[in-house]
Amino acid sequence: MLRNRKLAIGAVVSALALGLAACGSDDDDSGGGSSTGASAEEVTVYSSLPLQGASRPQTTAMVQGIKLALQQQGGKAGNTKVNYKSLDDSTASEGSWEAGQVSANARKAAQDDKAVVYIGEFNSGASAISIPLLNEGGVPQISPANTAVGLTTDEPGADKGEPEKYYPTGKRTYARIVPKDTIQGAALATVMKQDGCKSIFILNDKEVYGAGLAKNIENSAKEQGIAVEGNDPIEKTAANYRSLVSKINADCVVYSGITANNAVQLYKDLSAGLPNAKLYGPDGVAESGFADPKEKGIPASVGKKIKVSVATLDPDEYGPEGKAFFADFQKEYGERNPDPYAIYGYEAMKLALQSIENAGDDAGNRERVLEEIFKTKDRDSVLGTYSIDEDGDTTLTDYGIYKIEGGELVFDEKIQAAPTE
Repeated sequence: MLRNRKLAIGAVVSALALGLAACGSDDDDSGGGSSTGASAEEVTVYSSLPLQGASRPQTTAMVQGIKLALQQQGGKAGNTKVNYKSLDDSTASEGSWEAGQVSANARKAAQDDKAVVYIGEFNSGASAISIPLLNEGGVPQISPANTAVGLTTDEPGADKGEPEKYYPTGKRTYARIVPKDTIQGAALATVMKQDGCKSIFILNDKEVYGAGLAKNIENSAKEQGIAVEGNDPIEKTAANYRSLVSKINADCVVYSGITANNAVQLYKDLSAGLPNAKLYGPDGVAESGFADPKEKGIPASVGKKIKVSVATLDPDEYGPEGKAFFADFQKEYGERNPDPYAIYGYEAMKLALQSIENAGDDAGNRERVLEEIFKTKDRDSVLGTYSIDEDGDTTLTDYGIYKIEGGELVFDEKIQAAPTE
């Protein structure tokens, strides 16, 4: 999902990965980072997600999904007891993920001998920090939400040095179960084309996720014959964007970034300054903190003009396993329509548990669990059937397009879009 700090920050912290991974942690008493000799009788799965700020409703549902998956298996993977520890990578002052907290979480997991899987991060910029730290410690990482291209490949949308800079050991330790932004960019371009957009203007928040996705949208739009009138960055601390909006001359406008970077103010100004324009956004704003006025989101009059993309579908669009998940989630938590990311938290833990179980007597060995994650082929899951490729990417490609009605995201259609070559 989805959402990030500036690449410069990620690169600086990544460069410190070797030193940070080697340092001890005052709040962790579990010893060094190697798990090759750990017992298979009991292991730990960590998650690191922003549990404060605009993303809190999404990540709360994600943690609930993680817990449900573990509960359904009796807290075990095969014969191995699995403990779960939920970590917060956000701070109240930041209102979203924070670099120092991300680093602390990754170090904590890397230095825990029992840790064999790390579920996170929610934001791609946060993963730009945690991946190198976990890579040094050999900790397998599964992201239920990251979409930034450069975390796994050097395809369009990646920055210089990506993805190699994130893997100091030279071995991949990161996988994700959500489609990357070459696919999301194509999905947004496809729906804009369907909606009759002849020209578009792209705005981005300059972060790893936002800037990369903006490039993917631009490439896909041009490929589909849509004129791209601009791809400009915004300042997240701006009081308003009226001057910027006055310069836009396009049928449609799409913002590529996260809610926390002043998205609500941006869309208010877009709606006022371009009353006839169609507005779009990515999974970075597919949350109640953006859609719901009661959560300090956009006014209802603005919301009705916007469509957003997110790699989750309506419950009716899923197969039997997906439908069973929604029924089980409702039974456990009393929520009939959980946040779309609940199912990704659930599947991230299911994949972790399956990989631990497949490791058998080596369930406490991080390297063996990692091997099993990358062996994932044609897995029948709540999300559908997918594999994990050699880069760590899922083969899933479906994106959902949602409207905003009454402060809620309402499923509109499924888009199957091929990424731009």
